[in-house]
Amino acid sequence: MTAQLTENESVLRYRVLGSKRFSNIWWASIISIGSVGFLLAGLSSYFHRNLLPIGNATDLIFIPQGIAMTFYGIAGSLLATYLWLTVIWDVGSGTNEFDKRQQQVRLRRCGYPGKNRQVNIHIPFADVQAVRVDIREGLNPKRALYLKVKGKGDYPLTRVGQPIALATLENQAAEIARFLNVPMEGL
Repeated sequence: MTAQLTENESVLRYRVLGSKRFSNIWWASIISIGSVGFLLAGLSSYFHRNLLPIGNATDLIFIPQGIAMTFYGIAGSLLATYLWLTVIWDVGSGTNEFDKRQQQVRLRRCGYPGKNRQVNIHIPFADVQAVRVDIREGLNPKRALYLKVKGKGDYPLTRVGQPIALATLENQAAEIARFLNVPMEGL
């Protein structure tokens, strides 16, 4: 998430990375390959004809092994389809825009197709209480920025998934808090 000051430094804009990441493409590819392998092994056991390019699955008994392999192949294919569509639609991507001239914060995110594909949230500067930093270390680390808004709770400003470097997170929090003239919480 890199900052971009525009129009005489009156607009601060951050781009938020969505699902179109190498890790998601990697897992979608691995699950696709595995699920096709399981599906072909199950079908090979049913038709007694080897459909796999590597190995021989005709020796498997269709009930129960072939059915289980076919089921896992179908389930894996459905999961892989979901992952590929999430990557193609780039779910979660968008921008955080802080506009001094209009005294407004605009948060934009892409969702799943439908009538609410584009999520647009407009928050007046007057309603922003603070920029909150959430840092949890350990087995499942979390490093995120939130915009604390009066009466509406916290809105996330950072991407979901891989934790951001601590120095980067602190710099972004300080820059946004300074730009909005609000305090930082959580550090």
